[in-house]
Amino acid sequence: MTAIETVLLSRDKNRISPIEILGSIFTDFFEMHGDRKYGDDNAIKCGIARLDGMPVTVIAVNKGKDTKEKVKNNFGSPNPEGYRKALRIMKQAEKFNRPVICLIDTAGACCGIGAEERGQGQAIAENLMEMMRLNVPVISILTGEGGSGGALALAVANEVWMLKNAIYSVISPEGCASILWKDSKKIEMAASSLKLTSDDLFSFGIIDKIIDEDNNLMENIKYLLTEKIKELKEKDKDSLKQERYNKFRRIGY
Repeated sequence: MTAIETVLLSRDKNRISPIEILGSIFTDFFEMHGDRKYGDDNAIKCGIARLDGMPVTVIAVNKGKDTKEKVKNNFGSPNPEGYRKALRIMKQAEKFNRPVICLIDTAGACCGIGAEERGQGQAIAENLMEMMRLNVPVISILTGEGGSGGALALAVANEVWMLKNAIYSVISPEGCASILWKDSKKIEMAASSLKLTSDDLFSFGIIDKIIDEDNNLMENIKYLLTEKIKELKEKDKDSLKQERYNKFRRIGY
């Protein structure tokens, strides 16, 4: 499969979504709202739940399925209050020693005027900094699109996983083609050059696991998460933070 074919598959409207994963493998989910500063953001769904009986905190990007839902959720492009809400819930998880699981499918953070006025760049930067310092295990899974800082703001984790046909990139192929070649039609060349597929990213050490998209996908995700969280919970907080720091420092070397 070519890179552009993977891009199109990652955006398929029938693709499994973070919200479907949340509803399938977690129980007793209780949603929490608001960033305590400005408002709520439908593009990010946060709360506490149980995974195989273990209490966890879950943060899931919510694109929506039909047009009405997508408009309501800003097509899964979070505003600053979404990232601040996610960080608030992560800090709460730290207080009660709950592992954090992030399910990501976003083309990127909202780049509208309102988002910039409310501090989009600062909100993302604070998430990057604070996630690096969390005292609890963090696992992030890219289920579809992983666009730029909008995705990275939820992916500073001890373990970063991708579904086989997901993508993760600093920019979309369309944006890359427009900037580099002034021609948005050169998206195939851009997609190939960006090395955004799960195989590429695994080979570079940017992600830690590729999850095959077979008929047992939900069962596999649940099993892998359960086993990895049990493993990470055995480590002390200093080890968790140091391993997370080392993981990201190694990228590019």
